[in-house]
Formats: sequence, C-alpha cells, structure tokens
Amino acid sequence: MIPRYSTPELAQIWTDESKFQKMLEIEILACEAMAKLGKIPASAPAVIRKKARIDVRRIKKIEDVTRHDVIAFLTQLEEVVGPEAKYIHKGLTSSDVLDTALSLQMRESLEIILADLLKLAAVLKKKAKQYKNTLMVGRTHGIYAEPITFGFKISLWYAETLRNIERVKQLMPVISVGKISGAVGTYANIDPRVEAYVCQKLKFTAAPVSTQVLQRDRHAQYVSTLAICAATIEKIATEIRNLQRSDIREVEEFFAKGQKGSSAMPHKRNPITCEQLCGLARIIRANTIPALENVALWHERDISHSSVERVILPDSSILMDYMLKKTIKIMENLLVYPENMLENLEKSKGLIFSQQVLLSLIDKGIDRQQAYVVVQRNAMRVWQEKGTFLDYLKEDADLQQYFAPAEITALFDYKYHLKNIDKIFKRLKI
Repeated sequence: MIPRYSTPELAQIWTDESKFQKMLEIEILACEAMAKLGKIPASAPAVIRKKARIDVRRIKKIEDVTRHDVIAFLTQLEEVVGPEAKYIHKGLTSSDVLDTALSLQMRESLEIILADLLKLAAVLKKKAKQYKNTLMVGRTHGIYAEPITFGFKISLWYAETLRNIERVKQLMPVISVGKISGAVGTYANIDPRVEAYVCQKLKFTAAPVSTQVLQRDRHAQYVSTLAICAATIEKIATEIRNLQRSDIREVEEFFAKGQKGSSAMPHKRNPITCEQLCGLARIIRANTIPALENVALWHERDISHSSVERVILPDSSILMDYMLKKTIKIMENLLVYPENMLENLEKSKGLIFSQQVLLSLIDKGIDRQQAYVVVQRNAMRVWQEKGTFLDYLKEDADLQQYFAPAEITALFDYKYHLKNIDKIFKRLKI
C-alpha cells in the first residue's frame, strides 16, 4: 500500500477488512447453493450469515501460527459461528475464495477508475473547446514546425482518454470472473452448480475452465490496461512540464497562494505535480513485467504469483485513481498564457511558413528539389542572421521570377494552417 498516494474510497477496497468480507460473502453464497442442492442443511446458511463476523486482528494472530491466511480466516469464523461452521468451505480450495474475492476487488477498483476517466474526458473536452482557436507553434523534435492551436493539442489527449475508457470497459468482463471449482479445477468435490450460483449472485461469469487458480493472463491485462492509462497521464504531464519551462511558459500548473517552489530560490514555480505523475507512471508501467511473469505457473498452480499480486494490484489500482484525480485537478486549474504562445510563435521570424512557400513554388511548376533548395537557402539565413524569412524571400532573385512581393506576403497567413481544425473537432464531437 502507498497511503500517501491514495484516495480513501479506492484504498478501502484493498484493505484486509474488505478482502475478508468479500471472502466471507463468497463462502456464504457457496453454502446457500449447497443448501439448495441438498448438500448441507437448509437452515445452515442463515445461521452462518447471522453469526459470522470478521475480526482481522484475530485472523492475523491465528495466521502467525498457521502461516496460512485462508486457514486463519476459516478458524476465526469457526470461533464465532459454532457448529454450522463445518459447512463453510466444504469442497472448496483456498483460491476459490481468494481469486474470486480478488476479482471483486479489481472490478470495484475499475468502476472508480472508469468514473475518473469519464470525468477527465469531460474536462479535456471542455478545455479543448475553450482553446480551439488559441494559436501556438507546433513542435516536432522540440523544434518549431507549423502553427497549431492549444485546443488541438488538448483534443489529442481527449481522443486518447476516450480510447482508455474503451480499454477499461473491455477489461471489465475479463476480470469479472470467478471460480469455485476445487483443488485442481475439476469440480471433484464441489458441484459446478455451486460455482454458477455464486457467480450469478456476484454478477460474474464463471471461468469456463480453471486450474486451482483463475488464469493470470486476466490480471496481466488488468495491470497492462492501467499502465496504458498511466502512460497517457505521463504524456499530458510531460507536455505541460515542457510548456511550463521558463523559456517557453505557455502554460503552468496552478500555483496556490502560500505555495513554495524552492527552499533556496523564492522565485521558483515548479511543475511538481506533473513531475510526480511522471514518476508514478513508472511504477505502474514497471508492474506490467511481474504481472506478465505471473501468467506462467507450475502445473496446476504454484504461489509465486501471490506475493507479487499483493503488491502490484493494490499499488497499481490505488496509484491509477490518485493519478487520474490529480490530472483532472491540473487540467481544471491549468494556467494558460495565449499571449506567450503568440510571442513564441513569432520568434520563428516566419520560418513556420516554409512548407507553404515550398508547395506554392511547386504549384508554379518548379521541380520539388529545386524549390526545396531555394526555400531552405533563405530559411538558413534566418537561423544565422537577424532578418525575417519573409524579407529574405522577397530579396531572392529566383523567387522574384515567380512571385510578386504581395503574393509572397499572402503565403504568411496563420489561418491557412487552421482551416481544418473545425473538421477535426467535428470528428471528435467536440
């Protein structure tokens, strides 16, 4: 667990109390099914449900002796339930309750994470629309390319978040699976109808085939999906960090009154939350490796996956919820500086229009390679001298053969680059 990076609702799902309560419910449902099938007395499930209480401290104390958490759990129930406790866990194996309870924990976590993603998508959609026409420079390789808008940049994050929402929705049935099939999955000592009853009550699908455990490709897909969502957050956070740099300063994390950026330099306004998110994304991404390594187990089961999952599943789930909520807050309160965006755009001295000039020369009938040489020659002067790209083009004798000065000036039009922004936003239904 990582309490510092958690929210109460999500963290609660992964507490021992929550786990044992889920295990208890699974045991009681199994008893109900067996009673309906005449395998145990009809009165037993009601007695068990009435008397059974989870005492985590007592379970831990028993486990100190038994070195087995499920036996400790069952022993504690025997102490409070009495004679009817002998029907609890009849024909089951530990992983019947452990794995089915774990599926419940993952599903409950995904429900919260999905709600977070939907809220993030709504915030991004709103911000994209707000800054749809806010002009800024597009950068490739970190170098000025051609004009875009800040809303266009956000629309990219919005589209990716929509894909993450679909990924989580597709994941939901994959992990909403239970198994009550016994020691090696053959139902030798438990009727398959018990599994069907328990899963139906939990709104689960029964695994079509299992060993002693649910197969870990499901859990690997769970962690991998969270890792993709974390990568999207890292992508957003990295871009904000770059745009907040002092030499760019086009956007900025909200800086609260009384907040401090540095113990040594009072002027500092650092993108600390975005940096934090980038760091936490590494943890979830790293967790995909052990999750994938858990898929291969010896024969019908070993427990090499168990110790790993006790770390990576709670941590990945809790961190994902935390990161999404932080990203929502960042985007809701993001400081945007359109005037700096325009100022930075104009620092290119017109170089961002080089492709437009190139294509216009080609339209005049000039060979592409020849046209490229002419445009690049003037562009390189801008990097090395103090003039503007437009000035150098107007002075170029080769260009004068094809363009009047007014024609060249007309090529330097920001609106040309934004003419299809509406079409892109329409595709995204923004």
